[in-house]
Amino acid sequence: MARVSRSSAPRLLYALCSSASLSPASSLIGGAFQLRHISGGNMARAKAAAADKEPWWKDSMERLRNIGISAHIDSGKTTLTERILYYTGRIHEIHEVRGRDGVGAKMDSMDLEREKGITIQSAATYCSWKDYKINIIDTPGHVDFTIEVERALRVLDGAILVLCSVGGVQSQSITVDRQMRRYEVPRLAFINKLDRMGADPWKVLNQARSKLRHHSAAIQVPIGLEDDFKGLVDLVQLKAYYFHGSSGENIVTEEVPADMEALVAEKRRELIETVSEVDDKLAEAFLGDETISAADLEEAVRRATLAQKFIPVFMGSAFKNKGVQPLLDGVISYLPCPIEVSNYALDQTKNEDKVELHGSPDGPLVALAFKLEEGRFGQLTYLRIYEGVIRKGDFIINVNTGKKIKVPRLVRMHSDEMEDIQEAHAGQIVAVFGVDCASGDTFTDGSVRYTMTSMNVPEPVMSLAVQPVSKDSGGQFSKALNRFQKEDPTFRVGLDPESGQTIISGMGELHLDIYVERIRREYKVDASVGKPRVNFRETVTQRADFDYLHKKQSGGQGQYGRVIGYIEPLPAGSPTKFEFENLLVGQAIPSNFMPAIEKGFKEAANSGALIGHPVENLRVVLTDGAAHAVDSSELAFKMASIYAFRQCYAASRPVILEPVMLVELKVPTEFQGAVAGDLNKRKGVIVGNDQEGDDSVITAHVPLNNMFGYSTALRSMTQGKGEFTMEYKEHSPVSHDVQTQLINTYKGNKAAE
Repeated sequence: MARVSRSSAPRLLYALCSSASLSPASSLIGGAFQLRHISGGNMARAKAAAADKEPWWKDSMERLRNIGISAHIDSGKTTLTERILYYTGRIHEIHEVRGRDGVGAKMDSMDLEREKGITIQSAATYCSWKDYKINIIDTPGHVDFTIEVERALRVLDGAILVLCSVGGVQSQSITVDRQMRRYEVPRLAFINKLDRMGADPWKVLNQARSKLRHHSAAIQVPIGLEDDFKGLVDLVQLKAYYFHGSSGENIVTEEVPADMEALVAEKRRELIETVSEVDDKLAEAFLGDETISAADLEEAVRRATLAQKFIPVFMGSAFKNKGVQPLLDGVISYLPCPIEVSNYALDQTKNEDKVELHGSPDGPLVALAFKLEEGRFGQLTYLRIYEGVIRKGDFIINVNTGKKIKVPRLVRMHSDEMEDIQEAHAGQIVAVFGVDCASGDTFTDGSVRYTMTSMNVPEPVMSLAVQPVSKDSGGQFSKALNRFQKEDPTFRVGLDPESGQTIISGMGELHLDIYVERIRREYKVDASVGKPRVNFRETVTQRADFDYLHKKQSGGQGQYGRVIGYIEPLPAGSPTKFEFENLLVGQAIPSNFMPAIEKGFKEAANSGALIGHPVENLRVVLTDGAAHAVDSSELAFKMASIYAFRQCYAASRPVILEPVMLVELKVPTEFQGAVAGDLNKRKGVIVGNDQEGDDSVITAHVPLNNMFGYSTALRSMTQGKGEFTMEYKEHSPVSHDVQTQLINTYKGNKAAE
């Protein structure tokens, strides 16, 4: 028998199989090979698909920008938004803000906004430019709407700060810039209105450097100014742009004009120097005298802008349709996409620990409801998705209330028009219909308990009594209050049990004024407003004993209940404001009467004997008592506790607590003395005084009762240059003379009734 070498064995087997047509073996071997081949192919394909899958969302994320446009009043931000919408094809004709045609700009849709020329509600709109999707959110500027501002800036990834080339850096520009810095928003600056008389962009640029402490440089140089303003030279690409056509839609690119070459070279060098101060890579090339290409410079500007170390300055005139398209290119080139910004959530299971969100659609769903609107079809909720994917028909959980909700309809918004979509992923801004929630609520898919903004809503510090003038508009009135309460967690509504009036509480005078005005405008209800009131509290300062017997015998079942014990102040820093402790030994009072006794003390503590305000930081201890087999009832013990509390309250040396505000003022140094003197007059305690450039920053603790009308007083003291913010700090005891005065006023009012 011939010997078969090992290498030829497989060939021999194959030959034998084919000649003897041994189909089972062949099919088995072939089948195994084929199977392995297919599974290998599938794996390769799966790998390729996985590699494709990664860029699927990555690419769409990188082509997304969420930006806000904010500025001082009348710097032209609504006009700029109007032009952006026109050039990106979202609207087909341009209307001016105060145009003769009476249409008004697209983004100001409320009557109150058109009248006052301010933006109260932030509008969200969406447009696309060169394959990039841009969400534009109009941001409110007022500090009184702290929560609204926090939410709007929370949702943005980048911003455009508009400055007027004539007015320069104005007071509101400083406020807006400070807010952006506080929320760490990367930004571009746009110097607008170069066509106006007296336009001087270089003066404005220097003001931004000195007043706003901006590390900035111009990215463009204007060709001519005022009436001669023709176009712009791009310092990065070294090209001149001219804007032709009836609305500046045709951009003509040419070489830099010969008479401007020296200026352009100087400004480009200044730009490179400024950026290389904060970017090491560009600094190496600059110090090594290498030629810096347009691509290198663009990358360096992007890196420095994202790190918030540099602010590129663009120029143009929105009204004359010049410079808006290069600004859009700048948004795409230099502002971050959602993955490049770190967002933090607060983990409610771990006592509000910070958790970084990576912004990928693969993670668990986390979305923030940052704005609510009453639409024709019910409540419309704007959501910014931070992580995960949301689909129509999904179940989502509201972390703040714990409710599970189904998403009935998902839309993308454009001012007040909408288009339906099936799903949306992280980084996008969408709106949902028919979801009942409050503004600032966070939604997840249930796997995590994260909230995007802290759930510690500041306590309201000021109250007003409001009531509708005509009786028949009560329905609309309560509808308005319910809606505003939902939209704004810092706005509360309550009833005064004594007078039966509706009391609204909020963060300050302007806050409540705007809401009263909105009730008048949007719901056509005239409301009369009472005098502002401060929310005082009372508390006890020493232990006092009580021993009270409540008995009534007048035919039929009587009432009998006796309670013995003491009240005392709670230790400082205790989490609760009222504590009831039962130290009763034995069965002197049957245990089923305990809840009634606690309820009685709670009710009595709702209005103290000094000025009728609630009593806080109170501990009630029950040590003994007596009950009657027949006459004792829950009512008898409740009445006994109420009278017992009143009996011993005076002996516990009660004091009145008033809300003390943490006030932060920013005033030019020359007015510092006058402002500090005025704060002392208002019984304020100055706790800090820092210098910030030409301004003094004063921190003080001032009783709210002495802060009424302060904004007007501060304006007149500082020629309108001072600004202040105040937030609730704590309730602290009032001085003896104020206490006597408050008690006498309260007694006088009582007697008058």
